Amino acid sequence: MDRGEEAPMVLLVHGLWMGGWSMTWLAHKLHGAGFRTCPVSYDSFTGTPQRHVEDLAQAARACSGTVHYIGHSMGGVVVLRHLHEKARSEKHSSGALVPGRAVLLGAPVRGSQAALAFERQPWGGMLLGKSVEMWRSAFPEAIGDGLEVGAIAGTKAIGLGPLFVDLPEPSDGVVTVDETRIPGLRDHLELPVSHTGMLVSDAVARQSIAFLRHGKFEP
Repeated sequence: MDRGEEAPMVLLVHGLWMGGWSMTWLAHKLHGAGFRTCPVSYDSFTGTPQRHVEDLAQAARACSGTVHYIGHSMGGVVVLRHLHEKARSEKHSSGALVPGRAVLLGAPVRGSQAALAFERQPWGGMLLGKSVEMWRSAFPEAIGDGLEVGAIAGTKAIGLGPLFVDLPEPSDGVVTVDETRIPGLRDHLELPVSHTGMLVSDAVARQSIAFLRHGKFEP
């Protein structure tokens, strides 16, 4: 980066039942690598999926320069929907916002068997809230040609998923590896981390930084 050039911004989007605080460790690693960061907090429980996307779009519009994204779990689905809506509107070509890259961490872009099993419990639907639709079905599209998106999937099955359903291996305990794949990904990587553990993983941070810088993960 040239002297005086503004450091790229990374919008950090948390998952269900979480808040911006859950991305603190990852933000620390990104700062050390020369990025600016901004945690995007949204009401993952009572808010609607469209409201989540609108909150992220508002945060992106407030940024200048290159804007990257890292979304964990359901937050990754929010990121992907936002990027597709932005691409369709073609409004990203005007103003100061420069399209960047996105990393999805344990994001159920193909739906989540664990969440469906959880929803069938007497109290499941209540705990998943209005965001349940984001867990039920596959993302409706392949990733567009103009979007640079990478996905990291965990293979350490520690989480709530196995309590409600026999998840196919490998999985991170909540989301299976297959559920993180979608046509059009620039790169996909499996790491031995759990669904929540990836938020404090050195390997996940290092690989996320590599993708944001180069558009691919390290070999």
